[in-house]
Amino acid sequence: MSDDPEDRMLGWDESVFRDEHVFEIDWLPETFKHRDTQMETLKYALRPAVRGSRPLNVIARGPPGTGKTTAVQILFDELTAQTDVKTVRVNCQMDSTRYAVFSRLFAEIFDYEPPSSGISFKKLFSQITDKLVEEDEVLVVALDDVNYLFYESEASDTLYSLLRAHEAHSGAKIGVICVSSDLELDVIDALDTRVQSVFRPEEVYFNPYGQAEIADILGERADRGFNEGVVGPTVLDRVAELTEEQGGDLRVGIDLLRRAGMNAEMRASRSVETEDVEEAYDKSKYVHLSRRLRELSDSETALVEVIAAHDGQQAGDIYDAFSEQTDLGYTRYSEIINKLDQLDIIDADYTNVEGRGRSRELTLNYDADAVLERL
Repeated sequence: MSDDPEDRMLGWDESVFRDEHVFEIDWLPETFKHRDTQMETLKYALRPAVRGSRPLNVIARGPPGTGKTTAVQILFDELTAQTDVKTVRVNCQMDSTRYAVFSRLFAEIFDYEPPSSGISFKKLFSQITDKLVEEDEVLVVALDDVNYLFYESEASDTLYSLLRAHEAHSGAKIGVICVSSDLELDVIDALDTRVQSVFRPEEVYFNPYGQAEIADILGERADRGFNEGVVGPTVLDRVAELTEEQGGDLRVGIDLLRRAGMNAEMRASRSVETEDVEEAYDKSKYVHLSRRLRELSDSETALVEVIAAHDGQQAGDIYDAFSEQTDLGYTRYSEIINKLDQLDIIDADYTNVEGRGRSRELTLNYDADAVLERL
């Protein structure tokens, strides 16, 4: 083999990637590693649905990127392929009101969207339950990122409607899986007592992956996604180490592998080096932030921009700047602050201000330039 450096460089029509789709967040692995206990608990809760009965309800909790959504998707795929159970996963970041959740259920059950206006919730609800009873189907609903329903004060009404469906329409059988990445949110405690009395869920905790587990999972993905020899053990260990530093969030590690591969290609290299990983980490470590910012409304985005420009100032002073850009009142302003605080984009701690009493100090949890760059 020639030692000429040119022979070790990528050609224009070559790539380090075998299958780049493997590094997409929604790609489902053929083997779901290090989650056997959680999968068994979920299967136990859903087994009654296979027999035509209402399944047990479930709360699946854990930090971001620990396999909660993947577990639900794998089980739902199995149920759809092997049984008559109807499954619907609702992304509550996108559908964060009761009406939006039931509109998503309607679309999945009827295979077309409900009218955009002119249909009441009561009619929407009755058409869904009528269809379930008519087809004698059991429905399992996964409310993914259910914490967003709590942020919008919609969780109790949404769950009440789902869990009491059999009372409104005899024969309707619906089970609910609530998936939450907000470890500070006590789902049960945050619900109305009328919902607590009927929810009574099984609880499944998805603990953060350890570094060895991360390396094992990402190693399999690297084998599938990269050509042979592109990622060596030293590089993989560094990716696993940086991923563990970000709370064991696999989404960081997956994004880090993809960006490191792209960096290697920019150098026309046939292999990923540690330097490619280090450079990629400056962007991959903000995977959480990018995802959360993308889901904000225009007014929420506007407030983040104002806080970035007035980082560390009191809420009253920031409202003055915010009100110049929007027509929103202080009540809505306070609601947005609470949501941004719950999303961990900002800290909104109360402090004593001389002559003004207690006031909230608004501080970004990320570098201001990194936030503004991703808005």
